[in-house]
Amino acid sequence: MEYLPCVEIETGIAPVTASVIWLHGLGADGYDFVPVVSELSLPDNLAIRFLFPHAPELPVTINGGYLMPAWYDILEMNLERKIDVDQLLVSVAKVQALIEREIARGIPPRRILLAGFSQGGAVAYQACLSFDKSLAGLLVMSTYLATQASLEINPANRSVPILIQHGIQDQIVPEVLGQRAFRFLSDQGCKPDYQSYSMDHSLCSEQIDSISCWL
Repeated sequence: MEYLPCVEIETGIAPVTASVIWLHGLGADGYDFVPVVSELSLPDNLAIRFLFPHAPELPVTINGGYLMPAWYDILEMNLERKIDVDQLLVSVAKVQALIEREIARGIPPRRILLAGFSQGGAVAYQACLSFDKSLAGLLVMSTYLATQASLEINPANRSVPILIQHGIQDQIVPEVLGQRAFRFLSDQGCKPDYQSYSMDHSLCSEQIDSISCWL
């Protein structure tokens, strides 16, 4: 099988016992969040393999059909976020293949966590919540639940720890979309936590500290 190309970074001094698969946003690449690993200041006894996949290049309608790294096409930038769902599901399958590869490399599913920013977060939502093995957690930042209308949450991950983070000044993905995902998941019997920060469509140091503690 041909897997998504990834940047891989391992932390700690012991053999790796956990994996984090972290998806970037539209127009970025796997290197975008690599600097965050050192900023997390994780203890040496926490040996984690961070995987930062590169999205394929796709023509993106809202950017005039320009070819750029994208997990799926975005057709309209309104609150309803009209997207190419089929492309999103293709990306989900590729991310789930990375999960399976980590399992084959000896990492138990309950030690594998998915993270995603913006468009990557929309993929992470679907990839985690539809997966048929219980995962360690789901971290979603400045994003939205693009597949809310069709999502079937697998019982294996209905109780997965979920951390939703959003900037209150986000003009790219308005915070109302993060809040909408939180309410939907809560209504579905999931246990999401929600954190908001005084920032735009980005990450801040306070947020990184929270992610570190959560991990």
